[in-house]
Amino acid sequence: MNAYRDRFAGRAAVITGGASGLGKAAAARIVAEGGKVALWDLNADALKAAAEEVGASHVVALDVADADAVAAAAEQSHQALGRIDVLIASAGITGATVPVQDFPLDSWRRVVDINLNGVFYCCRAIVPLMLANGYGRIVNVASVAGKEGNPNASAYSASKAGVIGFTKSLGKELAGKGVIANSLTPATFESPILEQLPQSQVDYMRSKIPMGRLGEVEESAAMVCFMASEECSFTTASTFDTSGGRTTY
Repeated sequence: MNAYRDRFAGRAAVITGGASGLGKAAAARIVAEGGKVALWDLNADALKAAAEEVGASHVVALDVADADAVAAAAEQSHQALGRIDVLIASAGITGATVPVQDFPLDSWRRVVDINLNGVFYCCRAIVPLMLANGYGRIVNVASVAGKEGNPNASAYSASKAGVIGFTKSLGKELAGKGVIANSLTPATFESPILEQLPQSQVDYMRSKIPMGRLGEVEESAAMVCFMASEECSFTTASTFDTSGGRTTY
């Protein structure tokens, strides 16, 4: 990790899915670069361990699909941190890996609830706090699946396409108000979320990447931290790509 000294000095971030993967990696960078972080995650045990590892100032164990729990967590983290300058919404699940005609209804609903509705709930709760300060950076983690679609992953692909569209709308609403919102579209990278997929699906996604390998979590974390910083000042309602050449638009 190549930390930039004091890039997040005086800044405070809320990171969903913060107990593992991209969320934890981004949290580690922000703390190393002078910021404070609150980690939100469903897994309370992993959350505690991650908080100790990265030096988090606050943690909340919650389901981002619960709008009331998200609203309460936003208030708690705001009080604990003193402010919220950054939201990194990276909580997500893959759902079932089956064709549409066989897709379980409960899996479809759960994927959309976490991956799309959860992003909406987090932004809805935290945007007013950012607007009150006249400053904010929102990073909603989408996927190349939201641009291209992956077969046998219809719920995941649809939910991530929704995140991209939602972020475009949000960014335009906030443009000129000091709050910037962008989405990230990574290709598959080494992360605990891969444990939710059969190896054949991982192999398919790797085969679509021109670089011929999966990404590393640190590569996407580096992009996230730029997006979350003051340096990202004239790009909003857009997507940043970390896909090894898979999506170039």
